[in-house]
Amino acid sequence: MRRPPSLLRTCVVIAAIGLLLTGCATGADRDPAATSAPVGPIEPELTGDLTIYAAASLKAAFDELATQFEQRHPSVEVQPITYDGSSTLATQIIEGAPADVFASADEKNMQRVVDQGLASGPQLFATNTLVLVVPAGNPGGVKSLADLAHADLTVVLCAAEVPCGAASATLLSNAGVTASVDSYEQNVTAVLTKVAAGEADAGLVYVTDAATTDAVDTIEVDGTEDVVNRYPIAALSAAANPEIAEAFVAFVVGEEGQEALAALGFGAP
Repeated sequence: MRRPPSLLRTCVVIAAIGLLLTGCATGADRDPAATSAPVGPIEPELTGDLTIYAAASLKAAFDELATQFEQRHPSVEVQPITYDGSSTLATQIIEGAPADVFASADEKNMQRVVDQGLASGPQLFATNTLVLVVPAGNPGGVKSLADLAHADLTVVLCAAEVPCGAASATLLSNAGVTASVDSYEQNVTAVLTKVAAGEADAGLVYVTDAATTDAVDTIEVDGTEDVVNRYPIAALSAAANPEIAEAFVAFVVGEEGQEALAALGFGAP
């Protein structure tokens, strides 16, 4: 039997109203965030090379930090790091060496670079102190800092112009000791190498360097807490990729970098 036309029109109106209400409910329940555009620009991934000049005493630490930084930024390649005495590195940078980041073992050599307009705003990221080292077994029978004055011992120290040498000179002066020095080395690694190889009876190195080898024994001496080296780091003004350089500096002074440095024996800045 056919329905009356009026009844059919009523059914159509009711159905239309139902569809309208359903659409409104769906729109009300929709999460606005699901369709909204991202707020602000998405930061691009760092890409490129990074060249670092760092004090010799930072080798173990910066080799590890460079690896961690590359893991965090897979599109960044840290070039083999140049390690040497801070004075040597500062001179090379001033003469035009193409470095992106400079990490010095003292503030004096960093200031040389800053004064040339090649860096600004260096940040302290670590501290270090000295320790007396002798070959394993102590064949020379060294007992104290005063023994470095004995002419029958072979003593090696860092050269005065590098941070470990300046610190050594201050430590010896404070103790009233005039060391009988057989050779002065251009960085702390060279001092440690000679003592570890048995080519010297004693030397002064940073505690962090002494901890890298079992080939030396350490002798703690009084006064080292008063002779503290402070390490600054800066992105260089002529960095080929300033964003990467600044990111590495931020990484070193940040939580992860500080944890890695502390684990290797460096003090807080």
